[in-house]
Formats: sequence, structure tokens, C-alpha cells
Amino acid sequence: MSSPAEVSYDLNERVLCYHGPLIYEAKVLKPMLNYDETNAPTGIPGPHYFVHYKGWKQTWDEWVPSNRLLKHNEQNIALQKSLQATALPHTGHGGSASSSARAHHGAGTKGSGTRTGARKDGGRGTKRGREEDDANKKPDMKMNVPDTLKVVLVDDWEAITKNNQLVSLPRSPNVQELLEEWLDYMLKLEPKPPHLREPKLVLPTIVSGLTCYFDRSLGANLLYRFERPQYASVRKQYITGSHVIVGQEKEMSQVYGAEHFLRMLVSLPQMIACSTLDTESVYLIRDYVNELLVWMGNEREHLFLAEYPSASLPYQNVSRS
Repeated sequence: MSSPAEVSYDLNERVLCYHGPLIYEAKVLKPMLNYDETNAPTGIPGPHYFVHYKGWKQTWDEWVPSNRLLKHNEQNIALQKSLQATALPHTGHGGSASSSARAHHGAGTKGSGTRTGARKDGGRGTKRGREEDDANKKPDMKMNVPDTLKVVLVDDWEAITKNNQLVSLPRSPNVQELLEEWLDYMLKLEPKPPHLREPKLVLPTIVSGLTCYFDRSLGANLLYRFERPQYASVRKQYITGSHVIVGQEKEMSQVYGAEHFLRMLVSLPQMIACSTLDTESVYLIRDYVNELLVWMGNEREHLFLAEYPSASLPYQNVSRS
């Protein structure tokens, strides 16, 4: 399977684009440019495209790395809808979270299309078409995000994209510390949830894998545009700066915390869908991550910031430039 970075996009092409943990319809306004570490607008070297998000003001137009883009096709539209359904609370929670959720939904695309092997009149289609569907079907990575965490996601989106606020960094606990706390909790928990297979053997691998996923996906898929200057500054402070001693660089999982980690967890189905994991492994990860989400919901007052500080005016000006 080709990685997203290997896919090219044409001028004026209709695409889907990650913005934070969700996916929105967009259009390529400027052709690809290659950047290195010193001049990349997102802090990520490699090919970038300048996009406009459908239904959004032009002030949101931005350069994005190619691995934030997806082809506008039936499979990716289904992924877009799945992420929106997973990440956002049901209507009726009240307050700003509900209104933000509607705005968040509205920024995406409804999408449409006819499933391979299905008839437009709603019939089941040919046997061959159904067999092809079954052969290509990915394992179901159903995430059970607690409603309390869905509200956290929406409030997080509103604070950053509407209120010009930022998560203060470095966070405590950071992602690595959060996962260590959860690992310790799960190993001490008695009795163990019966649906979890071999916790003592599997848990360290799950923790290691989630940490790796976070470090690799943060810059590409988990940041809102307003956060990118902060991310570039963090990378310079902990990784690329001339003052950083070789061998003492910090991973982003040692700097960022639960706010960004939760964005990754709700995006995990797409990451898993692009992997070569077998069905049994997917279900194993799903079961453990759902337990992690329950724990994060119970520990949310300890893990998440109660309030984000406002960004300075100079920062706001830089983020819009």
C-alpha cells in the first residue's frame, strides 16, 4: 500500500484534508512545493500543498504536508463520517459544546457515492460485487468514546480555533507519563476485564505502540493551523535547535499531553486502516484502547487542562501570516 506522502494531487483537485483529528473537504489552490526543515511552513520537511477548506473563510487557507491529504473517494468519505461520528457528542448535551459540534460537523462534507457491487436503486447488486466487498472489507475499529471526552474534544476545538487559545507546553502529565499511569493502573486492577487477553504480556506492547503512533502522527495529523507556530517552536526547543545536545532530544510524547493524545485516539481507526495489521490484532488494539478511553474519562480532571491560556497578540499575528 502506498503511503500518503507518495500520492500526488493536481491543481484545483477536490481532496479531503485533516485539520486536527477530523477530516474536511478542501481544494488544492497551489501546486506542490518541496520544503526542508529550515523553511517548511508546518515545521515538517517534504512536499506541501496550499488548500482551501470548503465552506470556510479564506483566512483558513493554508499550506499542508501531503500526508494530511486524502483522495476524495468513497472510502475516504466513509472514513470522514466515521471520525465525525466517533469524535463528537450527541445533540442535546447543551452549552457551547453542542453548538461547536454542529459547527464542526458543518465544516465537513456530506459526501455521497455508490458502494462497489451495489445497485443505485438500493438492490444488493451482483454476487461477484458482494464478494469483492467482503474481500476488501477492513476490520471494524469501533471506538467507544465516552460522552465526557467527546465534550472535551469539542471544547478543545473551540478554544483553539475560535478563542485563540493554546495548550500550555510542556504538559504534565505528558503522553508518556499518562500511559505509564494507565499501565500501572491496569496491571494492579483486579479482577482484570475478561475480554482483555493476556494483559501482563500485551499491555507494554500497546503502550509502546500508542507512544510511537503519537510521535509519528502529531505534526502530520493532530494539529490545528493555529497551533503550528507553537509546534515549530517546540521542535526547535527540543529537537532541531543548535542548543540541543545530540542524544538528548525529546520526543513529542514527552512534551504534549492528554489533549493531543485524545485527538490521536479518535483518529486511530484511520491509522489502523492504513496498516497491514490482521483482524485479530485490530480487535486486540480496539479492546485495550476502549479501556484506555474509559480510564481517561474517569481521570479527566487530572489529565486535561481546565482552561487554555490565550495566545499573545504577536503569536496570533504570526499564526495568520
